Amino acid sequence: MWSRVLSRVPGAVRGRNGLICATASAALLLPLLVWPSSDDGATDDRRLQGDFANAARDYHVPVSVLMGVSYLQSRWDSHPGVPSTGGGYGPMHLVDAGAVGAAGPSPRPAAQPARGRPEQRATDLRRAARLTGEAADRLRLDASANVRGGAALLAATQKALGKPLSGNPADWWDTVSRFSGSSDKAEAATYAHDVFDVIRKGAHRTTDVGQRVSLTARPEVRWNPAGRSGPQRPEDPECPPELSCSWLSASYGTIDDEGDYGNHDLADRPRDQKIEYIVIHDTEAFLPIMFKTVQDPTEASWHYSISSRDGHVTQHIKTKDEAWHSGNQFVNARSIGIEHEGFLTQPDAWFSEQMYRTSARLVRFLARKYGIPLDRQHIFGHDNVPAPTAGSIPDMHDDPGPFWDWRHYFDLLGAPLKATAGPDSPMVTVLPGYATHKPRFTGCTANKGDPCPPHGSSAVRLYTEPSDDAPLIQDMGRHPDGADSTEDVNDLGSRVSAGQTFAVAGRSGDWTAIWFQGDKAWFKNPKEHPTAVGAAGRMVTPKAGLNEIPVYGRALPDEGSYPEGVTSQPQSPLPYTLRAGQRYVTRSSVLGTWAGKSFGNLPSPVVKGRERYYEIQLGHRLAFVREQDVDLVKAPSAKTPDPATAAGPRD
Repeated sequence: MWSRVLSRVPGAVRGRNGLICATASAALLLPLLVWPSSDDGATDDRRLQGDFANAARDYHVPVSVLMGVSYLQSRWDSHPGVPSTGGGYGPMHLVDAGAVGAAGPSPRPAAQPARGRPEQRATDLRRAARLTGEAADRLRLDASANVRGGAALLAATQKALGKPLSGNPADWWDTVSRFSGSSDKAEAATYAHDVFDVIRKGAHRTTDVGQRVSLTARPEVRWNPAGRSGPQRPEDPECPPELSCSWLSASYGTIDDEGDYGNHDLADRPRDQKIEYIVIHDTEAFLPIMFKTVQDPTEASWHYSISSRDGHVTQHIKTKDEAWHSGNQFVNARSIGIEHEGFLTQPDAWFSEQMYRTSARLVRFLARKYGIPLDRQHIFGHDNVPAPTAGSIPDMHDDPGPFWDWRHYFDLLGAPLKATAGPDSPMVTVLPGYATHKPRFTGCTANKGDPCPPHGSSAVRLYTEPSDDAPLIQDMGRHPDGADSTEDVNDLGSRVSAGQTFAVAGRSGDWTAIWFQGDKAWFKNPKEHPTAVGAAGRMVTPKAGLNEIPVYGRALPDEGSYPEGVTSQPQSPLPYTLRAGQRYVTRSSVLGTWAGKSFGNLPSPVVKGRERYYEIQLGHRLAFVREQDVDLVKAPSAKTPDPATAAGPRD
């Protein structure tokens, strides 16, 4: 059924299982943004480092404070001339009130009035221009001028608060909190805490324009914890105490006289069914549209929405209840869905650092509450959700896409992706250096065949042979008509993603092969700049004597487990098979389950089967195989990973 609300967004579809996010074509509603090239014209790849030092000296701001604020604002990226969705420019994310992004401000739900926008005082670009004497256009386009503008604003804010231009970073707490973009004291304090956490731990990365920047750790820096306590958030939303969250209820009601209802199911999780997945979505629509959607009983639903502009969290459904968000009812019944405002073809405008950090803080809170492992078979994207049946594979969604920075996200989760075995291990974890790994993609503009501007990516492309000239690996499920896999930004048929772990199928020079959807797939993995690292863990392989075994997109109960009066669900294999000798990585096993579907005041009963399934990394998406069909194989550490290379290439 086409969405009555999202029909305004090209490509948006919805179904009872929750296919909600529109395709990337929805991004065409926005002005077409041009990403910066890898060279900003500087001859010194450390130039930005000097810009921070010079601006800090000239405006008497501690360089660690200036760099810490910039890291939270932009991770030191420039995006020359390209504003974020909040209208922010450059490494300091200086806001030009007259150039707010195409989406405009992301309003709070009606039940939670919008707060003020202090960042238009603390980080106002035109005020920075007056303070520095630079033209506003220069602050938009030139990183050095932008940094000076940020330093001038920090110094002016410190003076306005009646505080000295001290060399002690801790004396700048109140000023730093003003740069959060929120008048909510709890959120502002959380932002300041994150800045000082960066100062204490240090940071190092290569920016979007190839500048190498380092902030030396300052573990001795202390500040008054009472300064970041803030008011307690309302008790209604299920959020960590340091976040000020809103509540906007999803709709629950009947749609017609035939018993159809929407837009979620009542449940009693985790008592009736374990919560073991968190699914990361991006909206492919503006947040105001999504707020209307979640209040429509004919639409899909999800548990939380996160604003791009400031990372504000809005909850829609209690985590005990089942949202319709993933396109797979089995996954819905065992997961929490989180929508992030943004478009996958425009990560620089939408995937803000504040959104990443708020999301990671929320996921950490939920993972602790429900005992969810922090790995890529439990924290995954909508694009990793298995199709429930063969026929549904082409309609499964692709968000948050190849430009979502999974490596950075897991760093923020406190569970960094890294090697757990030596380089010769029979398992590998995909782990490219995000900023410097820039595979070719097409489909980011209205001319779908045009190449996307080069951009850092979590995705690694797969070939049929160890050669860049070889054909891409094919996906018979995604392309049942026999069409070839492509480099289109929405085509998952021939790529894997950072943090996913696979069984090694072969090695040849700079190339590594993995078992992928029943085939051997090759990717470039040179020792000098590896795109994967050794991994330890468990794999499954077809039981001895079986030539091949079926693969499923959901783990359903065996037929004999359904009670009288409950219709059994037919198990439908996917069009992939695991052949003798192939191996696939598993992180967990589940009993087959099915939650009945009915409208009412009480949760529907959950049918629990006797058969156990292993969840496996089949390809870009996950899948399930019956325990009775496979043998477990352990992949020990081939040798202890070298500490210098265990984390793989860094940005």
